[in-house]
This record gives sequence, C-alpha cells and structure tokens, in this order.
Amino acid sequence: MSAVPLASPGPERSGPWPAPDAALDERFMRMALALGERHLGLTWPNPSVGALVVGADGEGPLILAQGVTQPGGRPHAERIALENAGASARGATLYISLEPCSHHGRTPPCVDAIMTTGVARVVTALEDPDPRVRGRGHQFLRDRGVEVVTGVLADAARRLHRGHILRTTEGRPAVTLKLAQTADGSAARLSGARLLITGERSNCRTHLIRAHADAIMVGVGTVLADDPQLTVRLPGMEDWSPVRVILDSRLRTPASATLAVTAREAPTWIICTEDAPAEAERRLAAQGAEVMRVGARDGRLDVPAAMRLLAGRGITRVFSEGGPSCAEVLVAHDLVDEFAVATSSSRLNEPGIPAIGPGLRTALSNRFMLVETEELGPDRLELYERA
Repeated sequence: MSAVPLASPGPERSGPWPAPDAALDERFMRMALALGERHLGLTWPNPSVGALVVGADGEGPLILAQGVTQPGGRPHAERIALENAGASARGATLYISLEPCSHHGRTPPCVDAIMTTGVARVVTALEDPDPRVRGRGHQFLRDRGVEVVTGVLADAARRLHRGHILRTTEGRPAVTLKLAQTADGSAARLSGARLLITGERSNCRTHLIRAHADAIMVGVGTVLADDPQLTVRLPGMEDWSPVRVILDSRLRTPASATLAVTAREAPTWIICTEDAPAEAERRLAAQGAEVMRVGARDGRLDVPAAMRLLAGRGITRVFSEGGPSCAEVLVAHDLVDEFAVATSSSRLNEPGIPAIGPGLRTALSNRFMLVETEELGPDRLELYERA
C-alpha cells in the first residue's frame, strides 16, 4: 500500500528554537495530530503517530520536516521526520503526538535517533502506556540534556490514539458503533426488501470512517440479511479497505456470501464458538477466509473474548456496522467507545425494527456525550464519545 505523500523537507539551515511558547506548542502539536490521523487504519498493530521538526529563521519558527507512521507500523513518524530534516534538526524542536519509543524492536529505538540528530527540545502530547515505554522515552531524553515537554493537547491525542491505549491497557480494540435510522427511528423493515436508509453523502462519510479503522465488524445476521461487501469504495482509496470481521457463532455464513467469495481479495476473519461445525470451517477456509474460535458465554459467542482475540492479532480500532442486535451485545458488555448515528430525513411510515432500543438509548443518555454533528445532504450524522 502506498504511503500518503509528505511535504518536502525544509531548508538545510535554521537557527536555534526561540523561547518556548505555549501557543506555538499547541499550534504545531495540532499539526502533528493531523498528520497522525492520515494513516489511521494502516499502521496496526502500531499507533499512527505524527511528527514535526521545527526550527527558526530570522523571522520566526520554520517547519523543517514532517513524518507519519508508515503502513504496517514502520518506520516510525519521528524517524522519518528527522531523516527528512537532516542536519537542520540540530538545535530544533521535535513535536510528536506520542512519547517516542525507548525499546529495541525490529528497529532501534527512536530516542537514539533523536539523540543522534542533536534535537534540543522534544514536545509530546502523551506518555505511551505501552509497558515497554511508559515514560522511559521521556526520561531517557531528559537524562541526556534534552528539554522535554509533554501533555500538549493531551485530550485530542487520547482520541487519536484511543485504539492503541485500549489495546495496551485493557487488551481490547477501541470500538466505534455505527447505526443508521429513518426519521421515525427504524433500522429495517420487519420483513421484505432491504431498507436503504441514508443517501450518497452519508454513505461516503461511512466509507471514510471505514478507511480509518483496522477492522469492520458485523454479525452473521447482517451477512444473511444484506450480503454486504464491507470495503472502502471511495475513488483512490480502494486499497484502504480494513480487515472484515464476522461474528458467527455457528458458522452460518454461506459459502456464496460476498464476504466469503471475495475473501482472497480482502482479509476476512470469521469468529465462531469452539463447537462450531468443522465442515463449515473447511468450506469457508477453502475460499480464503480465516476462521477463529473462542468460547461461549450464556450459550452465545463470547464477544469480550472475541475482542481480546482481535487485539491479540494487532487490531486497535474496530468499526462495527452490525445493526441493532450486534450493537446491543457490544453495549451490554461495555465495549463501545464511540457511537456514530446516521439519521435520514425520510420516514419508514410502517412498523419496523428500532435502530436504538432501550439498552442503547440508556447507554447514549448515561454514558456518552454528543461531540459533533454533521449535516450530510438530507441526512445527519451525530458522533458520541464516552463521557
């Protein structure tokens, strides 16, 4: 997958960084966060981090280079930014949306690269909760004379890195739950043809949310009712399609389903219970789907175990489009971190399946707060986050 193009490095010469300024720190951290957001969905199991190298000329601060974590998680953002800046990084300030790593992995730690380039000041938004880091990167730099400032736009960084934080601290991915409803609150007809609720602009926005997730998840009921593709179909972003995950306790996904037929074109993971039929697994695996098994809870698929399994496979951000039944289960286990509720201006005007049942409505009222509203043609998208 090709990387998003980055700006060219700045000039090879820059003066020392001027006196620290909180407003400038926020300004450049906001840019680092925006850079990190570019590659959400591409860098798992690593977080998508943004970085800027900023120096100064006679007229004020000067952006020398920038970087963002590359697809697959390597190279890291700060290493790219410093390599782009070259010798001009000496004496400059490095802005990073997350604490730089201090441990040896597939590559040397980023704190070593920072010391090698002679950066004088490092500004970060958050300490990395990864137990291999957890403040050690900051302390390493301080011990060697680098000025370190942290906590700049920390709340915004927590939203950006929510998936990485939850995977590291709770052993599960962050979950965004999407629901679509008619103006009179229905998600589907009681029977009959599939109900197309939202329009083109709203659907394009959904595809953009998909592109920034590591995995799209539905229950087998959605597969049987709608036969979805679960891919990103925005022009130029076809390669951004995430892993497709089906929660299917008894492996009822038909071999003729679109997700099964196209399993070799886009990764498709099916999570079932340990006693699901082996023959069904063989049929689906023969088409390229990967079947994974977890235990049962109260006679149903153990959804928290399924989330832990996904986290163990490196997934940090899940976008659930599984409809009301799947939504109720996720909410019941307190696994939802963000709601995306799309409401059409059109009414069903007949009895239908409610999009937001009592359990979901109570959760929205008591545990979530509305943070953003978007008007998308005739539709409205409301985004809620945990309060």
